Amino acid sequence: MSNTNRALNRILLALAGLVLLAAGAVTAAAGLVPDIAAGWTATGTFLADQARSALGSAPLPGRPGSWWSVAAVAVFLIAAALSVAWLASQGGGRTPRLARDDDGDRGATTIDARLIGTAVGEALDGNRLVVGSNVSAWENRRGTGLRLRLEARKGASPRELADTAEELVRGIDALIGHPVPVLVRITTGVRSRVAGADRAR
Repeated sequence: MSNTNRALNRILLALAGLVLLAAGAVTAAAGLVPDIAAGWTATGTFLADQARSALGSAPLPGRPGSWWSVAAVAVFLIAAALSVAWLASQGGGRTPRLARDDDGDRGATTIDARLIGTAVGEALDGNRLVVGSNVSAWENRRGTGLRLRLEARKGASPRELADTAEELVRGIDALIGHPVPVLVRITTGVRSRVAGADRAR
């Protein structure tokens, strides 16, 4: 429910994995096959000579160094800036506001996600299946939705937990006044392990 482009991330990870796999395969082959090692050495020597020739072809006026060195540093800085921008764009989408109804001159009504979280907590008070809950609101291209996380008590019935979650979703829709997309996650954690079991296992 975040703004992360999962398809693009998977493509980038797949490409990075293929590049690393190819580099590892070539390195292993160079260590095992003498002909490949000789070709690897010859290629490295040729590339080093070409780099020295390129650096010498564009010297900086009045000081040691080359314009190619400046260009390489600029490329690395741009790549670093783009990487930081890409990392900053990952995730996101979380919002404190679940819904807003603007009624013109009569004002606007805003529903805070914390209100829903409080209502869910009160509805689960004393529930023998759930030891904790968390509610958060997220924005995406299709609008705003909720993520409801229920921490199950050890030994709780998955079917009963699903029924509880469905009942909570119906209550949320009734409280807001219209249906909203809800992602339900049923998890376990430290509280689940230390809480008493709901039934014998």
